[in-house]
Amino acid sequence: MNTASEVLVIIVSSILAIFLIVLIVVGVFAIKVLKQLRRITERAENVTASMAAAATTFEKAASPLAIVRLLGSIVNQTSKARRRRG
Repeated sequence: MNTASEVLVIIVSSILAIFLIVLIVVGVFAIKVLKQLRRITERAENVTASMAAAATTFEKAASPLAIVRLLGSIVNQTSKARRRRG
C-alpha cells in the first residue's frame, strides 16, 4: 500500500468509528425516551380506567339520588298543597 491509501483507510475507519459511537448514543437516548413514553401511556391508561370507574360510580349513585330528589319534591309539593287547603 502506498501512503495515500493508508491515509484514506485511517480516515474512513475513524469516521466509521465516530459514526458507530454516535449511533450507540442515539440508540441509548431513543431507548430512554421509549421507556418514558411507555410509563406515560401506562399512567394515562390508569387515569382513564379510574375515571371510567368514577363515572360508573356516579352513574349508579345518580340514579337513586335523582329518584330521591324527585320523591322529595313530590312530597314537598303535596305538603304545600295541603297547607294551602287546610
